[in-house]
Amino acid sequence: MRARGTERSLARRAELLAIGRRLFADTSYDALSMDDIARQARVAKGLIYYYFQSKRGYYLAIIQESVADLVSFAASGLELARVDRAHRTVDSYLRYAESNQAAYRTIVSGGVGFDAEVHAIRDSVREAIVATIAEAAYGRSDVAPAARMGLLAWLCGVEGATLDWIDRPELSRDSMRELLVRMLGGTLRAIEELDPAYPAPEPARRDL
Repeated sequence: MRARGTERSLARRAELLAIGRRLFADTSYDALSMDDIARQARVAKGLIYYYFQSKRGYYLAIIQESVADLVSFAASGLELARVDRAHRTVDSYLRYAESNQAAYRTIVSGGVGFDAEVHAIRDSVREAIVATIAEAAYGRSDVAPAARMGLLAWLCGVEGATLDWIDRPELSRDSMRELLVRMLGGTLRAIEELDPAYPAPEPARRDL
C-alpha cells in the first residue's frame, strides 16, 4: 500500500512539473501568480504547496527537471562521429532555448539579482556541456585549464548569442547551429596553439 501511494505521489508530482513546464515555457516567473498557476493547471493551489512548498520551489523544480533533460540528451549519442555529436549537442541546446525561452533567460541571467540557486543550476549546466564537448573532442572530460577555459569561453559566447537569437530569430536554427559549431572548431584550434597536448580533432581542422 505504501509503495502504491509513493508511486501515485511521484506520478502526481511529475504531472505538476509537466504542467509547469508548459506554463513557464514562455512566461516569466513574476508574470504568473500561484492563483494563475492553479487555475490554468486546474488543481487546488494547496496541492502545489504540498509538493513544492512555494512558488519559488515549484519554479526551481521545473528548471532543474528541464535542464536535466537537456544535459542528458546532450551527453548521449556516444556512438556518433565527433562531428555529428557536436552538431547534436548544439542543436539540442538551441532547441531547449527556443522551446523554454523564459526559463532559459532566467538560467543564463542568473535570476533576479544574485540568486544562488539559479546560479548553481546555470553553473552545473555549463560544466556538463563543457564536459560533453571535451569528451567528444579529446576522449575525456577532465581536461587541463587552458582546454577547459577555452571551451567555457566558447559556451559563454553561445549563451549570449542564443539569448539574442531567441529575441531576434533572424537566422534559422540550422544556420545558427552551423555558425556555433564552426566557432567551436576555431576554439579547438586555439586551444591546440596554447596547449599542444590537446590537439584539435581532425574534423575541427576542416572547420567541423
